[in-house]
Amino acid sequence: MSAGRIDPMEQFHVAPLTRPIHLGAFDISFTNSALFMVVVGVLLAVLVSGGLKRQLVPGRWQALVEMMVGFIDNMVGTSIGAGGKKFAPYIFSLFFFILISNLIGVLPLAIVPGLHTFAVTSHITVTAVLAFFSFAIVLVVGFAKHGLKFFSLFVPHGAPAWLMPVIIPVEFVSFMVRPFSLGLRLFVAMTAGHILLEVFGSFVVQGLNAGGALGPVVAILSFIMIVGVSALELLVCAIQAYVFALLTSLYLHDAVHLH
Repeated sequence: MSAGRIDPMEQFHVAPLTRPIHLGAFDISFTNSALFMVVVGVLLAVLVSGGLKRQLVPGRWQALVEMMVGFIDNMVGTSIGAGGKKFAPYIFSLFFFILISNLIGVLPLAIVPGLHTFAVTSHITVTAVLAFFSFAIVLVVGFAKHGLKFFSLFVPHGAPAWLMPVIIPVEFVSFMVRPFSLGLRLFVAMTAGHILLEVFGSFVVQGLNAGGALGPVVAILSFIMIVGVSALELLVCAIQAYVFALLTSLYLHDAVHLH
């Protein structure tokens, strides 16, 4: 960030927190992105540990975890159906990893000098790994359960034979696009929200520094927009985690039941 100029993309910069570590041609230095992923993993583990007490009369912590598990079980049961119970641990981990990552990314830690959050889900590398890993599970499950019959997924029931040369390529392309749309949707939603917050934040600072009659007005209006966008971001954090987990469940339904 140069003097007098705020770069809204600076918040997404991946910076090493240790001395550079190289493994051959690869840089495996511990970065701020890796740090926040570790933080998310630890928070998720601590949260789930409260549900391992198995008390007959659950406390608030255990009740919260049981409610979370019930929510995922209901999603899996509705979306995947029979045989979907075994995928519940993965969907649970996926949903709450994304949710906690999203929420941590909007924490206002920047009000403390030297601290700021890092939204790992605002990086396409992270969302792409999650999306392609989920897609790989769909492929493994589909071929393991059905073998070559899995390709019948691209042949809709009841479609006339003379349309197959058109329908099959369209179905195949729409199937292969799934991981790209899955990863891009989360990446774009989180990145756009953080950029908006940074832009309106710069308007507040510049409005206060501008002086005159118009400067404070711009600052106040921008601050109101920050409050509104922040509230919307909290909603988007939950929605995007839910959509990612739900679509993964629906893709697993196709792998398990074909149609």
